[in-house]
Amino acid sequence: MSGILPDTPLPAAKNTEKYKSRRRIAREFVLQGIYQWRTAGGTTNFIEQQLRESEEFRHVDEKHFTHVLQGALQQVDELEKIIQPCLDRPLDELSPVEFAILLLSTFELLHHPEIPYRAILNEAIELARTFGGSDGHKYVNGVLDKLAAQLRSIEIQMQKATKNRV
Repeated sequence: MSGILPDTPLPAAKNTEKYKSRRRIAREFVLQGIYQWRTAGGTTNFIEQQLRESEEFRHVDEKHFTHVLQGALQQVDELEKIIQPCLDRPLDELSPVEFAILLLSTFELLHHPEIPYRAILNEAIELARTFGGSDGHKYVNGVLDKLAAQLRSIEIQMQKATKNRV
């Protein structure tokens, strides 16, 4: 997936998969949208319109894409306040890819309880492996583990209780 504006391309994917779910593709487009917003600015509507013009967009879970992109960018200040205490550095020192992944994943943890937290974390790690720096996935995993413990504590406790019974 390439960037929308010539001066702000998203780093190229490191590997390609034969099959990606519609929701995975939606997350990739959300990542690209947040990346563009972070690096070049622009309104949510403009960014969304640009992303929708991509030929690959026809494979997207449009409902999920729209909800997460618009929601994350509308709530960026609130999401940053939730993320910051889990970081070992200021938000502005994160790479744009790490920032975008953490923003979209935090939004999903908060607003999509129907998606298991493990699925959100696994998707975020895969996005970081594909688009991020060499160890970015480890950093994203560590931050999201802390966030999930705060935002999905009941789900995590239930999962641990189920494992202990087996």
